[in-house]
Amino acid sequence: MEDFFIYSAIFLCFLVMLVLYRGIVGPTVLDRIISISAIGTKTTIILVLMGFIYKRGDMFLDIALAYAFLNFIATIAAAKFFRHRKSIIPGSNCPINKGGI
Repeated sequence: MEDFFIYSAIFLCFLVMLVLYRGIVGPTVLDRIISISAIGTKTTIILVLMGFIYKRGDMFLDIALAYAFLNFIATIAAAKFFRHRKSIIPGSNCPINKGGI
């Protein structure tokens, strides 16, 4: 059963890398916010799996719950911040910066 948890955690790490690509290359801010939220969710699950692997589920579950709460608050804060500002680049109001145009 421990092998199942290890392989599940490795598979989730692979999925985190795929979502990280969307977070870096994402054409809009919304894509980036959603990908960072998905990475936080997968990290929470990885923390719970680590608790089962190390047989310290109580400690890792507390850490995972705190991390999930912080991830939720950060996602809501970023969504509210970028509601009016459509770009990550300061001074730009368009989704793609075209050389200052």
